[in-house]
Amino acid sequence: MSKHNNSHGSRPPGHGHGHGGGPMAMMGQKPKNFKATLKRLLGYLKPRRNTLIAVFIAAILSTVFMIVGPKIMGNAITVLFEGAYGKLQGVPDAKIDFEKIGQILLTLAGLYVISSLFSYLQQYLMSSVAQNTVYDLREDVNEKLEKLPLKYFDGRSNGETLSRVTNDIDTIGSTLQQSLTQFITSIVTIVGIIIMMLFISPLLTLITVLSLPISLFAIQPILARSQKYFADQQKTLGDLNGHIEEMYTGHQVVKAFGYEKKAGEMFDEVNEKLYESGSKAQFISGIIMPIMFFIGNLSYVVISVVGGILVTQRAITIGDIQAFITYSKQFTQPITQTANIANIIQSTVAAAERVFELLDEEEEQKEVNVASLQRAKGSVEFEHVDFGYGEDLLIKDMNIQVSPGQTVAIVGPTGAGKTTLINLLMRFYELNGGKIKIDGLDTREMSRSDLRKSFGMVLQDTWLFNGTIKENLAYGKEDAKDEEIFEAARIAHADHFIRTLPDGYETVLNEEASNISQGQKQLLTIARAVLANPPIMILDEATSSVDTRTEVFIQQAMNRLLEGRTSFVIAHRLSTIRDADLILVMDQGSVIEQGTHEQLLEQNGFYADLYNSQFSEQAVG
Repeated sequence: MSKHNNSHGSRPPGHGHGHGGGPMAMMGQKPKNFKATLKRLLGYLKPRRNTLIAVFIAAILSTVFMIVGPKIMGNAITVLFEGAYGKLQGVPDAKIDFEKIGQILLTLAGLYVISSLFSYLQQYLMSSVAQNTVYDLREDVNEKLEKLPLKYFDGRSNGETLSRVTNDIDTIGSTLQQSLTQFITSIVTIVGIIIMMLFISPLLTLITVLSLPISLFAIQPILARSQKYFADQQKTLGDLNGHIEEMYTGHQVVKAFGYEKKAGEMFDEVNEKLYESGSKAQFISGIIMPIMFFIGNLSYVVISVVGGILVTQRAITIGDIQAFITYSKQFTQPITQTANIANIIQSTVAAAERVFELLDEEEEQKEVNVASLQRAKGSVEFEHVDFGYGEDLLIKDMNIQVSPGQTVAIVGPTGAGKTTLINLLMRFYELNGGKIKIDGLDTREMSRSDLRKSFGMVLQDTWLFNGTIKENLAYGKEDAKDEEIFEAARIAHADHFIRTLPDGYETVLNEEASNISQGQKQLLTIARAVLANPPIMILDEATSSVDTRTEVFIQQAMNRLLEGRTSFVIAHRLSTIRDADLILVMDQGSVIEQGTHEQLLEQNGFYADLYNSQFSEQAVG
C-alpha cells in the first residue's frame, strides 16, 4: 500500500513521474533473447517437476487410449465389411457378426471413457502447476518492487510498471494453463499416431510424414517474423497502459490546462502503434493455419488414392485404410496446434522477458552488519556529502551539524536541492560520497526500517489510500488504539470535521481521496504524523493547503508536535521560519549560508535578498 510522493526538488531531466515509461523510453531496448528467457521461465517449473511428470504420464495415457480408438473402429468396419461382402458373393453361412461388432464398440467406449478421465486428471494437475508457478512469479515481483530504490519509480510511469505486474504475468499464466498441456498432448499424439500408422502401412506413413518437414519449412519464416511483432505488441501495450493511467489519474490537471486534445492525440499515436504491431502479429500468425490446412489436405488426397490402390491389391484391409485415413487427418491437427502454440509461446516469452527485466533491475544496496537503533535522540550530521542523480554531482562536500531538538529550516529557490536533502536523509537515494549520521551512527549501517521509523513526514503532496479515515490515520502506527487515533486527530484539529462526515472515522476515502477537500487531506496527514510520534519530523510547507484560520491552529499543533524533536522544515514562506534554530540556505545543491534568521539578515546576502523580496511582494499585495 505504500507509495512515494513525487519530489519537487532537483531531479535529473526526464526523471519526473509519469514520463519514464512513455513510448520514447522503450525505443532503446535490446533485442529479445528468446532462449535465455525461455530457459529462465522453465526454471520456475522445476519445483513442480514431479507434478509435471504426472501430467506428462496422464497426457500419454489419455492420448494412447484415444489413439487406439480408430484402429479398433477399423476392426469393427472390417468385420462389418467382410460379413456384407460375403453375403454379396454368396458365401455359405456368410453373415454380419453383430455380437463381435458390439463387443468391439463397447471396448471402444470404455477406452474413450478412460481417456477422458486421464484428460481430466491432466488438466487438474496442470492448473495447479500453472497457478503455483504464477503465484511464485508474482511473489518474486512483489518482493522485487519492495527492494527497488526510489529512482526506479521516479524514472517510470506507474502504468508501465503495472502492465508488467498484471498483463504480462497473466499472459504467462494463461499459456501455462492452456497451451502447455496442449503442447504435451500434441507431441504425444504425433508420436502415437506415427506408431499406429507404421503398424498399418509404412508406405502410407512415409507419405504422411513427408508433410511434416514441408509444414515446418513453410512456417519457419513466419514464426521468425512474428516474434518481433509480438515483442512490439507487449511493449506498446505497456506504453498505452502508462498513458491511460497518467491521463485518468491527473484528469483534473488535464482539463484545467486544456490538454484533452493533446492527450487524445498521444493516445491515438500509441493506440495506432499497438494496432499496427498487434495486427501484424495476428495476421502473420493467422497465416499459419491456412498453410497447415493446405499441406494437410494435399497429404490426405495422396493417402486416399494410394490407400485405395492397396485395398484393391488386398495389401491392407478396408478397416485399416479407414483407420489410417482417420489417423492422417488427426496427424495434421497436433502439428497445427504445435505451430499455433509455438506462436503463443513467442508472445509469452516476450511478456516473460519484460517481467524478468523488472526482476533484474538494480536493487537498493543490501544491508550488512546492521546496527540496531532504538528511539533516536535526534542528532543529525552531514559529513562531506556528495550526491548526484547522474554523473554530474548536485551536492558537493556538504557539511551540516544538527543537535537534538533543533528546528532546521531549509530555504532556497526551486531546484536548489531542498527535497533532495530530505531524500538523502530518508535514504531514498544512496550517497556518492561522505556520510549522514543519526546519533553518530552512519545511516548506511542501520536498517532502512529503523531509519525511516525515526522520521515522520508531512509533505505538500498529501497521500491517502482507499480505506477508512481510521485506517489512514493508523497507517503510521499499526497497533494504535482508537483513543490514540482520536487524540492525534484532535491535536491536528481534524477531529471536528471527521465527526461531521456521515460515517465519521469509518468514512471510506476513495482511491484518490477526492471525496474530501485538499485542506482536509492535509489535516489527516498531519494527524497521522502526530500518531506515529517520531523523534525527527520533516515538514514540507504542511499548511499550504489550509485556510488562514486553520493554519493558525495547525501551527499551534505543530509547535506542540515539534517540542523536544529534531525537525527539518522546507520553507517557501520565509515568515514562517523566523524562530528556527538553524536556517540552511541552499542554491544549486550547496548550502551557501547558514545561521539564525537574525544572523542571516545581518549578513545581507542571498537569504536577505530572498526575505526582502517576499516582504516587498507582501507589502505591494
